[in-house]
Amino acid sequence: MAPAIWRRSPMKMLSVLGAVWRRLPLSIEHKRNLKAWIVRRWPALQPRAALPASKTVAMDTMASDSRAQPRREPHRNTPVGRRDWLVFSIIGWDFRIQRPQHLARELSRTGDTTFYIEPHFIADAKAGYQIRQIEPGLPLYAVTLYLAGAPQIYFKAADAGQQAQLRQSLALLMQDWGIEASAAMVEHPYWTPVVLSMPNTVRIYDCMDHHEGFGGMPQDLMDLEHVLMQQSDVVTVTSQWLHDWARDKGVASSIVRNGCDYAHFANRPAQIYQPSQSQPVIGYFGAIAEWFDVVLVEKIAKAFPNCEVLLVGADTVGAGKTLGQLPNVRMLGERPYQELPFYLHSFDVCLLPFQRIPLTLATNPVKVYEYLCAGKEVVCSDLPEVGQFSALVHKAADHDAFIAAIRASLEHPGESDAQTARMKFAQEQTWQHRAQELHECMQRMRFPSISVVVLTYNNWAYTKACLDSLLQCTDYPGRLEIVVADNASSDETVERLKEWASREPRMKLVLNQANLGFSAGNNTGLAAASGDYLVMLNNDTVVTRGWLLTLLRHFQADAQLGLLGPATNHIGNESKVPVVYDSIEHMPAAARRYTLPHMGQLYPMKTLAFFCVMMPRAVYEKVGPMDENFGRGFFEDDDYSRRIEQQCLHLACADDVLVHHRLSASFDKVNNGERQALFERNKAYYESKWGPWTPHRYRAQ
Repeated sequence: MAPAIWRRSPMKMLSVLGAVWRRLPLSIEHKRNLKAWIVRRWPALQPRAALPASKTVAMDTMASDSRAQPRREPHRNTPVGRRDWLVFSIIGWDFRIQRPQHLARELSRTGDTTFYIEPHFIADAKAGYQIRQIEPGLPLYAVTLYLAGAPQIYFKAADAGQQAQLRQSLALLMQDWGIEASAAMVEHPYWTPVVLSMPNTVRIYDCMDHHEGFGGMPQDLMDLEHVLMQQSDVVTVTSQWLHDWARDKGVASSIVRNGCDYAHFANRPAQIYQPSQSQPVIGYFGAIAEWFDVVLVEKIAKAFPNCEVLLVGADTVGAGKTLGQLPNVRMLGERPYQELPFYLHSFDVCLLPFQRIPLTLATNPVKVYEYLCAGKEVVCSDLPEVGQFSALVHKAADHDAFIAAIRASLEHPGESDAQTARMKFAQEQTWQHRAQELHECMQRMRFPSISVVVLTYNNWAYTKACLDSLLQCTDYPGRLEIVVADNASSDETVERLKEWASREPRMKLVLNQANLGFSAGNNTGLAAASGDYLVMLNNDTVVTRGWLLTLLRHFQADAQLGLLGPATNHIGNESKVPVVYDSIEHMPAAARRYTLPHMGQLYPMKTLAFFCVMMPRAVYEKVGPMDENFGRGFFEDDDYSRRIEQQCLHLACADDVLVHHRLSASFDKVNNGERQALFERNKAYYESKWGPWTPHRYRAQ
């Protein structure tokens, strides 16, 4: 049973517990273990009970049923031309404000909706999530996903079952909140399998630390980090050391250093910390962890007995056993981020007393930026990244030099010009600047070019709908080329296509002088295409948002994938999936209800129907053009599938992409007898090449 005070006044108790919890001088791991014990002891204290029900959602089952209506309509859809941000974090939003939280806030201030995915979970076997808005009026949300057992992300990679549940929980978030195009910024390798499965997502690995330097990082997480670095579109690092480390692994990276919340630290509070005696304060705020030089700080305290050495931060290495015995050392433990200026502005000298270990050699120290906001004298261990601060800080190569620098700072605190220079530097190193640098890195992303070949013959209304969807839904970040090959249409199609080509620079028009049939017509388009990847798309299709990037991701993940198609509503083989909608206007929502729960999933296929297929140019150049002996159509897609297999490559249907298909828009105008004769002739020709034909089938329901 819960304690009596909890039953009498739960909201008051929550407030008290929250304040106490934030001040506990414990590491995040210790806090998580303590929280798990508390919840087991008193289930009524389960955190999710404290959230408003309207902001807590859960999927009743992990099974997908595209025929069911969504739980609720999305709050909004990602604006065309923009991407929502999902920050897959390494530290809880409320634990200690660091780089991930600052960047997330600044990204949201640009107007991009930003979801901060917490690094801890709600222990529940269902798929679901909790969400809360972090600041009224700002599109910034903290999201906690459901995951059975609520494991910690730092010590073991997710197994297949955990990955599946995380994908389902994320799918629900993306459906409910209309996340149609996203940028995923990953702060820890644990998230790699989930992020690599996300549809229509650009990937940023923001490597803020040398994770191996923390010690105890398991090999499976280190392996995931390597995969993440290789498959990210952008890799950002915080230091030159990390930049060189990434280069040695064959990965290009961009340096986006840490920064500061200038206004927060520069403005002196009305009241500041006062030492117990009127004495100078030598101060430090930040974690007191394995990289903290306890021996150095002990020497500092003994060298300056008339100064108070004030340490603000959680002690996770037992430094208090040594330092707490010294009369002029005061250790306050963890303090909320909002209170740090209260202490900072009392410091006469600020410290960065770090050991030189692999972790700190790679570190770009946030707290130095924050110290400089207040114009303070700063003495630092001589680490590589301290060099960028030049004469704004004092660098010390050993303990004696460190103490000498403190003494000089106390005896000669510097002129106002020096203080102004420090503050000016910090003012130009804000998190807003860093978010802008991140956007600039994204502008430099390089994606392979893709050519989409659309074969047309009459049916202008269908062609227009297809081209409209291509232009509206293909928010592909790389170069897109649309090649339209017309098979001598006799209606208005040719004139309309000329109009389109005149105003659409991405469109290339091929006008055939006769109806060459399906294979030969597509071959003229393929010959004109210049892309690194080639897509053949029927003109009786309508694509969905993000379809092209999502298809591409499967090729990037699987070098043996030779040919890929999407799922669809209407086709005569396994690519047809149970998706139902009553109009083309309702199709995108129905498509997402099917594709999101299937993110990252491929369905192996023997034969793909060529209403929509994609292949790398390298595969096309090996296999060659389509066999034109099939004439107007039938069996040319079976034939090409066999030729792909001859190259020891496999075929698949991407279940996370759906393309609407009307089916046989051109063949519907051919009489049944003629169609049957064409079918039999081409079947015989196919079997002369490959043996008995295996009829297509649907998936087992």
